Amino acid sequence: MTSLSAQSSLKEINALKKKINWGDIPAIYHLVSSSVGDLDNILSHGFDSAYKRILNPSTWNHSVFDSYKDESGHLTVRHKPEVYLRHEFNDMGYELHFFLIVNGRIIHEPMIKHPDCPFLSWTPETTQMLFRINSLVAFSVFSYQSGDEADLALIRFAHLTVEKLINNLSEFFNITEVKGYTIAQFYQEIAKRDGNILNPETN
Repeated sequence: MTSLSAQSSLKEINALKKKINWGDIPAIYHLVSSSVGDLDNILSHGFDSAYKRILNPSTWNHSVFDSYKDESGHLTVRHKPEVYLRHEFNDMGYELHFFLIVNGRIIHEPMIKHPDCPFLSWTPETTQMLFRINSLVAFSVFSYQSGDEADLALIRFAHLTVEKLINNLSEFFNITEVKGYTIAQFYQEIAKRDGNILNPETN
């Protein structure tokens, strides 16, 4: 019988980890948990990130969004600019990448005050990566091989948090495609390959 539910908060997961480990929290767990905590609070008081800037209406070209405020003061857009997202796993961890589509073309170069660009200033090199969860790949492999209930709950919480943030984006952007494994799918692939995620020949 588990002591956590699928709706457990990060605080509850961390408390269980401390209980399991008698207060001794592994460094890699702390690193991942801190990154996920930043994501969980990214719009309220989290660290500055491309994700926050993209959802900041002061950065928008409002003529493209055709935005307005309803009677309750809620910002609404009549036109959602097209974008696509990509889940990226690498040596640094997990990242969510954001690609802007203008006039049917993926934009790889800066666009400054362009009438068809949804943003007043678009610089892919500073905006493409929306956020990162540090060391998530190494932590996921460790969790598969010898993790406890709290480790697996943290991975599940990270997955749900990213899905929530993607859903937030969909309120203002038309997400035409999401490429790559989700965090949950990536963990399942680790299990499929018996932890040897770096070997493409392992099935």
